[in-house]
Amino acid sequence: MHISIRHLTKRFGSTTVLREVSLDIADRELFFLLGPSGCGKTTLLRLIAGFYQPDGGELRFGDKLMNTVPPHERNTGMVFQSYALWPHMTVAQNVAYGLEIRNVPAQEKADRVAEALKTVRMEAYADRSPNQLSGGQQQRVALARALVIRPDVLLLDEPLSNLDARLRLEMRDEIRRIHGETRITTVYVTHDQKESLSLADRMAVLKDGVVEQLGDPRTVYRRPANRFVADFIGETNWLEGEVEAIADEATRIRTREGVLIGESRPSLVAGTPVWVGFRPESVQLTPQPPNQLPSEIIRVNYLGDIEEYVLRTSSGWTFKAFAQNPAESLAAGHHLPCSLRSRDLIVLPRQ
Repeated sequence: MHISIRHLTKRFGSTTVLREVSLDIADRELFFLLGPSGCGKTTLLRLIAGFYQPDGGELRFGDKLMNTVPPHERNTGMVFQSYALWPHMTVAQNVAYGLEIRNVPAQEKADRVAEALKTVRMEAYADRSPNQLSGGQQQRVALARALVIRPDVLLLDEPLSNLDARLRLEMRDEIRRIHGETRITTVYVTHDQKESLSLADRMAVLKDGVVEQLGDPRTVYRRPANRFVADFIGETNWLEGEVEAIADEATRIRTREGVLIGESRPSLVAGTPVWVGFRPESVQLTPQPPNQLPSEIIRVNYLGDIEEYVLRTSSGWTFKAFAQNPAESLAAGHHLPCSLRSRDLIVLPRQ
């Protein structure tokens, strides 16, 4: 099911929560709405579900205008953050609830419940009550309940936020597998950057009710539209600079650390004030041209899979670098001949 959103606006009293939001969600796409608390992502999800009605703009499923269509006529499946399972019902009864209110015949209902539980690998737990299940198992049951009605659109509202770190990783894999099998158009709300980067076909990053950037995870991460997106989607080191020249598909930027060479940007001209950013994991801990940043380690944080270095240049500027699976630990005071590849620089106009 293709979802089309045009100039969608939602207000609560005098507060405008969504401002002229326009985007398209493709048929069978796993689409993420990402942003900090209060950015409007859950409000947008609830508008798609029909729990709220817009104050302006249009929402369409395919060619059908959905602005005033009630939730029970939209054929959407919803998975809530809190699971919302009934404790007095068995797993099978919880999953069957949506079919009960649709008056599905008994045999078809039994077949579809079995199919949904098999999809989420919970068929062995059909007769248990929810309070006999782990958090991850309850989340699978909530997914099965949403899938059993065979929705046109599946809506997930921060479904993994109540799980511990290990279960979150496990359920990420399960959601990816289930979407791959069902190919249902899915809209997933989260503030977790790792979830969105690892699962999304595409994502919209929201701030204050406005879409700041729309794109696939790699593009949003490597080519953020502005500093807000760059800082929200991951850690970034920033330097102030000014474009010195653009030539031979390269941008020369004057900074306090000397001239840095980035890739060309069509929107930039000589004299443009810019921010130059780079991710900690993109720092090369060897001296490679064209961008060298000889530095001294001032702090080391060992995080298991990575070691985080806080570094200081001769000018006193500090930045972070990550070493993946380091063979040996380096101590404060150690000098590193750091460098940066041109393709890893994020260059944004300073406003």
